[in-house]
Amino acid sequence: MSTPETTTAASADSGARGADALPDYAPVPRSALGPALNEQGYHVGRVERNLYWVTDGTYQSAFLTTPDGVVLFDAPPTIGHNLQRAVDEIAAANGVSNTVSHLIYSHHHADHAGASSLFDTGVVRIGHEETRRLLLRDDDPARPAPTETFQDRRTLEIGGERIELAWHGANHSPDNIIIHLPDHNTLMLVDIVNPGWAPVYVSNLTEDIPGYLEAPANALAYSWKHFIGGHLGRLGTRDDVRLHQQYMADISESSRKAIDTVDPTRYFVKYGANSWAAVKGYLDEVTAVAAAPVIEKYTGVLAAADVFTESTTFWVMESVRLDLGYGSQVHP
Repeated sequence: MSTPETTTAASADSGARGADALPDYAPVPRSALGPALNEQGYHVGRVERNLYWVTDGTYQSAFLTTPDGVVLFDAPPTIGHNLQRAVDEIAAANGVSNTVSHLIYSHHHADHAGASSLFDTGVVRIGHEETRRLLLRDDDPARPAPTETFQDRRTLEIGGERIELAWHGANHSPDNIIIHLPDHNTLMLVDIVNPGWAPVYVSNLTEDIPGYLEAPANALAYSWKHFIGGHLGRLGTRDDVRLHQQYMADISESSRKAIDTVDPTRYFVKYGANSWAAVKGYLDEVTAVAAAPVIEKYTGVLAAADVFTESTTFWVMESVRLDLGYGSQVHP
């Protein structure tokens, strides 16, 4: 007869055996890791003066404390109620208000805005006009649409603090914006650069690769020291953005070389009338050939370069082919 203890032990043993069958990846460089989390599962730290950032090790948010209330930048659901706990912790330590008066959306995606509804309906929500359109379309009660919007640029003055919002065109999403806090030497640009890490699937699930590739240069054109990228455990630097920029440039260059050199003939001979099988075989080989030198160069430099570079390379390679027309041939 089994007991809870023997059942738990058997489950743990089965889990261990199952884990042994999973692939191994390169160790995570220490430079990619952020600070330890507290017992509630978050870390809150000062960026500069009255600007703070919050992370659960995977997602990031930030907030300003002001005499007129707290300005919150994004509300990731994985941090959830810990956002208010972080605000409460800082407010109590500094004797300032813990009331969130404004919430600024970086963009509409649920993984960065899905805890917005935790805050009072009286909160002033601000975002790009496309963020409002998309949130109204999606009709998600967890993400109330912004009531104040802008088109290209807007400067906010809240509680004596200056916040500059700018849209430079589609990149990760159609509405993703730059949030610049010049008096705090900080720039927030979400889902472009993951400081210390390679992008996750297909360039951080990006909808517009040409815009994504342009975004780091747009960010570097601003004056700032601290970078909030929206993901993982630490703040970024200008060097992190430049490293990401070089990584993506290497993927683009390698993709062009692979398009030039991989011969699709054998796939069409093998699969005949099954055109999609031939296309898959060809594009998979182009991707693998393009990704291989990039993986070798960045393993140990960017965490998870060996995990996700091939996925990102596929998406960049497709953009090189389809957005830029590279390698396109007109039938004679």
